[in-house]
Amino acid sequence: MDRLASALVGRGRTAPRLLVKRDDCTGLALGGNKARKLEPVCEEALASGCDVLVTGGGAQSNHARMTAAAANRLGLECHIALAPSPGAAHELASGNLLLDHVLGANLHVLEQGEYYDIEAGIEALAAELAAAGRRPFAIPVGGASVTGVTAYVAAADELLSQLDGEPVDWIVVADGSGGTHAGLLAGLGERPRVLGIDVGTRPDLDEVVPRLAAAAAARLGRDAPPTQAAVDHDHFGRGYGAVTDATVEAVQLAARLEGLVLDPVYTGKAMAGLITAVREGRIGPDETVVFWHTGGAPALFAHRYAATFGASTPGS
Repeated sequence: MDRLASALVGRGRTAPRLLVKRDDCTGLALGGNKARKLEPVCEEALASGCDVLVTGGGAQSNHARMTAAAANRLGLECHIALAPSPGAAHELASGNLLLDHVLGANLHVLEQGEYYDIEAGIEALAAELAAAGRRPFAIPVGGASVTGVTAYVAAADELLSQLDGEPVDWIVVADGSGGTHAGLLAGLGERPRVLGIDVGTRPDLDEVVPRLAAAAAARLGRDAPPTQAAVDHDHFGRGYGAVTDATVEAVQLAARLEGLVLDPVYTGKAMAGLITAVREGRIGPDETVVFWHTGGAPALFAHRYAATFGASTPGS
């Protein structure tokens, strides 16, 4: 992303090298990083003899959309515990929520929508299905189980093989449930440094990411990862899904300089964090950064974001 890098430092100054890892291109209902996690998680689910996948998230959850798609591929039913929002309950569905309907997921709107309210909703929904004679398999928000995290240890190996010895200083990734960050931390160790940009999903990322990383490394027989994770808590604004000026700028810069589509919920905030780190000199001019594009473009088409990004009648 050389045009974006140059724009961030100004004319005549040395820019860091910016690369992008395209996990938005993984396929499965418009793609995203959850395809990696769902592969081992669904293998675990099938081994348990389940007949229905149960998970949860916000109205624009990429994980919910992709779990519904994975269930369809495997011939399973899918139930989703959704955080309450106007889009989920009263307005026409749009973005990821529209795709949940297209995919035929069974949606259950919760009364409370904080992170651990959704986790409790997933467990309650699974218990209800089990009481009705079904065989549910509960998947935590974001697929952030130890099994899901191991997928990103493998993804770290994949990245290193693609780099073929080329040094990288930073990996920048959106931090929702923390599973992707944890897997990369377990797979990469101290170098390159993994910087997670908190998008306002989970309140305890600083504790959860190292814990999940350690558990995944232990399961795979890897060296113990760092006991602390680098998490930027300065870019989620008023919370999950809330748009900030920095997010709008990041989405527009990536699109207009690189033709790269980000979203306002996850990757836009992650890119905003990367941009700030470059501008403030925390990422230096001689460093190489991989921006891990975790997907999420369907959220850009949610009604709530149309006015933010200047959508209007053509010619008006």
